[in-house]
Amino acid sequence: MTDIVLVGAGIMSATLGTLLRKLDPTLTIEIFERLDRAAAESSDAWNNAGTGHAGFCELNYTPEAADGSVDVSKAVRIAEQFEVSRQFWASLVERGDLPGTFIREVPHLSFVWGEANVGYLRNRHGELQRSPLFEGMEYTEDEGRIASWIPLVMEGRRRGEPVAATRMAIGSDVDFGALTRAMIARLVEREGASLHLAHEVRDFEARDGRSEWRVTVRDLKTGADRTLRARFVFIGAGGYSLRLLERTRIPECAGYGAFPVSGQWLRCTSRDVIERHDAKVYGKAAVGAPPMSVPHLDTRWIDGRKELLFGPYAGITTKFMKHGSPLDLLRSLGIDNIGPVLRAGIDNIDLTRYLVGQALLSPERRMAALRQYYPAARTEDWELQIAGQRVQVIRNDGRGRGVLKFGTEVVTGADGSVAALLGASPGASTAASIMLELVERCFPERWRTPAWQARCRELVPSLGQSLHEDRDLCRAIRRRRSTAGKPGSAPP
Repeated sequence: MTDIVLVGAGIMSATLGTLLRKLDPTLTIEIFERLDRAAAESSDAWNNAGTGHAGFCELNYTPEAADGSVDVSKAVRIAEQFEVSRQFWASLVERGDLPGTFIREVPHLSFVWGEANVGYLRNRHGELQRSPLFEGMEYTEDEGRIASWIPLVMEGRRRGEPVAATRMAIGSDVDFGALTRAMIARLVEREGASLHLAHEVRDFEARDGRSEWRVTVRDLKTGADRTLRARFVFIGAGGYSLRLLERTRIPECAGYGAFPVSGQWLRCTSRDVIERHDAKVYGKAAVGAPPMSVPHLDTRWIDGRKELLFGPYAGITTKFMKHGSPLDLLRSLGIDNIGPVLRAGIDNIDLTRYLVGQALLSPERRMAALRQYYPAARTEDWELQIAGQRVQVIRNDGRGRGVLKFGTEVVTGADGSVAALLGASPGASTAASIMLELVERCFPERWRTPAWQARCRELVPSLGQSLHEDRDLCRAIRRRRSTAGKPGSAPP
């Protein structure tokens, strides 16, 4: 009998496993991953569509209404969730549980052109300034100042065109692949967890009258199956989470469907160009584009090396994983969800057209999209890089219609013995916040004990308080992070 089974060796399982071991060091944990390396799918830096999502620059989080007003509530919520992750990581670095090299300070900028878009960004900045989470955000319409922030974006641009940008100097870039592998290595080498690579979870069976699961696992190298017993199961298997959740046969998974989207990047191969850019620059998405396709010229630190990406370009796929099967989408359909899935497809026909168009983009049209953000870009300095898969949640609205949700969603069984994470962005950046909520839902009695509350506050000092509503607390948390156990202090 094991206490905790984690399905998938990605950032979510790594975060939950680390959190649970901090709350109760006696828990036994087994991790099963179908690939031969941890964090090889959605958590890998080359596959991840965005790093350090904090709501600072992602314009899709701040929609504009017909009257010109800007709703910043989602950006505020994500910024607060990201601050929880930052506190959690900083606490682990302080304790010596993590190296600090997985995160670096990279400014977050939004950039727009055209009078209407400049007006939108100006209004967005004004609204965000009401929250202490966005304190220090700079705004300018001055071409020279923008050029000093992001020279590539202004190089070769037509003079006199209305432009505007916002900048948050305290933005972050996170190598979630490196972070995940460091967390899992710590769990295995120092905390006694067991990691099983090239092992695929095949089925689940609930034991009647007991909060216990029989989990069937196949060793993909030998083909041998084995069954183990677990008190709690977390399914953090990326695009395969829904399919595995359905095999638990819990009623809470009924009506869920999935919509996969593929991704590609343009990756810069010129070290000179890479070194001249130091920012995450986000623009406005094309009409009909899904949120993960918001264009950005993105500085990344991957395996300790500075990189530059542009994209992502979306496309049609039936795979739920980069290393998945073309039959994944078909296999996910059943009596409970085929109606909502088909309805969601009909209701989002513009999205389908957009994805087909993206899949048919020629190299010239990809470069044309890049030149909107880097006008002087040379074709020979860029190559195509395949990104990871994103699987969006489709949920039955209770009236037989499917609602396509662009975000993350946790589904738990009634007794709290099983949980799964579905969806995509902002996902990894908000992992600590999501896992704290999961622990509260699945371990309610232990969550309320003074011991667990105290340990949680050691890891996340602002737990239970709102940084958005308390400016002094927000400043104190960020000040603590910048002077003690600061992950972003890692040298280049």
